[in-house]
Order: sequence, then C-alpha cells, then structure tokens
Amino acid sequence: MTTQALPSWDTLQQGDTLPPLELPPISRLALALYCGASGDHNPIHVDTDFARSAGMPDVFAHGMLSAAWLGRLLTNWVPQSAIRSLDVRFAAITQVGERITCTGKVTEKYEDAGRRCARLQLATTNQDGLIRLSGEALIVWP
Repeated sequence: MTTQALPSWDTLQQGDTLPPLELPPISRLALALYCGASGDHNPIHVDTDFARSAGMPDVFAHGMLSAAWLGRLLTNWVPQSAIRSLDVRFAAITQVGERITCTGKVTEKYEDAGRRCARLQLATTNQDGLIRLSGEALIVWP
C-alpha cells in the first residue's frame, strides 16, 4: 500500500483540476459485484425483468456506486485522512454501458482557525458529457 501525499498547499490554486478518473463502460457484472460488496441487493440494479416491471428500460447503476467513484477520485489525489466531507447530489440515472468520467476542481482555497482548507466541485459525467452525479468535498492540510 502506498501513502498518498497531499498536493503542495503553496502551489495549489483556485481553478486547479484533479486528474480525471476514467472508468470502463458499466457492465452488469460490475453492478452484481457492487451488490455483493455493498450489501445493496435491490433487484432494480441486477434483475432486468424486475427493472422493466418498474417501468425502467433496463437495470442501472446504484447511486452510491457513483458516490464511491468520487471518493476514489479524491483518494487518488489526497490521503483519505485529508478528506473532511464529501456531499453528493444525484442528477440522473447512470445506465449500463455508459462510460463515466469523474472530475474535480478547486473552487476555494482558504484558512479557517489555522486550518488550511480547499473546497472542491466534483462530478461524474457520461461519454456524452451529461452529469450523472455532482458533489462537493472539503480537504484539509495538516
């Protein structure tokens, strides 16, 4: 296991972007594996017949799977211990076959009671650039 280093506070600027996280197309296998890992066995995510009976054209990704991808985007950039909050808002359903890219941007850099902080804007988008999940994170430097 490697230890992720914080980006340099001195060179961090508002508007800086995180290295994007590009994921392979969402597969039914990935959804089934997430069911097992998360304990979320809602059949709408893995049972096509069930999804269709609920009025959906097919199964679709768990919203919290997309939230987990944003967490991964952050931990690819900073150590987990630097993350103080991660808030997400679901914008649209993520469909099987979509290629998701997670992005982040520094929207604010400030000091609060001696703590060096950065606020980030986050999103997951599909291959057409449509936002599926948006979010915000707070990162703190020691």
